[in-house]
Amino acid sequence: MFIRSALSVSAIALVLSGCTGSPESAKADDVAPGSGFPVEVTSCGHTSTLNQAPDRVVTLNQGATEVVLALGLSEQLAGTAYLDDAVPEKWRAAYDAVPVLAKEYPSHEAFLASEPDFAYASYASAFDAKVAGTPAELEKGGIGSYLSPFGCDDKSTRPAVSFDSVWAEVTQIATALGHPANATDLIAEQEKALSTLSDEAPGADLDVFWYDSGTKTPFVGANAGGPQLILDAIGAENIFADLDGAWSDGNWEDVIASDPDVIVLADAVWDTADDKSAYLTKDPVLKNLSAVKKKAFVTVPFSETTAGVRLVDGARNVAEQIAGLGLS
Repeated sequence: MFIRSALSVSAIALVLSGCTGSPESAKADDVAPGSGFPVEVTSCGHTSTLNQAPDRVVTLNQGATEVVLALGLSEQLAGTAYLDDAVPEKWRAAYDAVPVLAKEYPSHEAFLASEPDFAYASYASAFDAKVAGTPAELEKGGIGSYLSPFGCDDKSTRPAVSFDSVWAEVTQIATALGHPANATDLIAEQEKALSTLSDEAPGADLDVFWYDSGTKTPFVGANAGGPQLILDAIGAENIFADLDGAWSDGNWEDVIASDPDVIVLADAVWDTADDKSAYLTKDPVLKNLSAVKKKAFVTVPFSETTAGVRLVDGARNVAEQIAGLGLS
């Protein structure tokens, strides 16, 4: 069952603005847009000092792009890259107004040609020398940068995945772009949505198999990532809650033994929900699972399952589809 955030919106802002020596910090008062500079934003061991709000931001992964879109700051984007699936309709018009630098990562030359003053990415691979370049190299060129703490190369420095840690990143980006109040509003809205889901608990008494990918060995939602947060938010049980990590290799024997009530299918361009449902319905053993026989499938975009601004959308999406199955 979802437990309401231990840190209030104001507490998150206080932690970000008041910490010294913290691995993740942002120093800015929640004041008028664009004021409060210079500010510092720190993640994964790198600090960027911004003397003014950047207005040519390049986002290099879908998660980063959607944080900026959710904050209503698309006008500060000079380019985007690398989608995992479709940008939701509510942000589509804003997204379509921004140049797409590449279907996946742009070349270093294409990145620089967009004349960025700030680079924001979800994964460390975006700061490869062939893409944006390292944060230190960007700094020399007067370009600030921020890598999501969930994507740090050193996994030991990554924060535990929680709604609070997601909101801390959102607050840092809003602060870096000069609009900290936008984060406050967004977080309040998401807290309200989670509180409603917690009260309704549409997944209560349901055992769920979160199927990310793989056929020989299923890659599954484990106990410490986006899938688990979503299942907790709706009151459902994860059949692989004993596996550590955000995702992990499961096994078909445990799926069969658990005979889950619902199967969540992650939908991504590299492994679609349709491919997974087809595999389950054609396999001579798995087709006998109760959820497969009843077609108790829930489809969720991969981008709603990772540590990011769409996790709450993922929880609402899963909740609505489970309610539509009429299992209770």
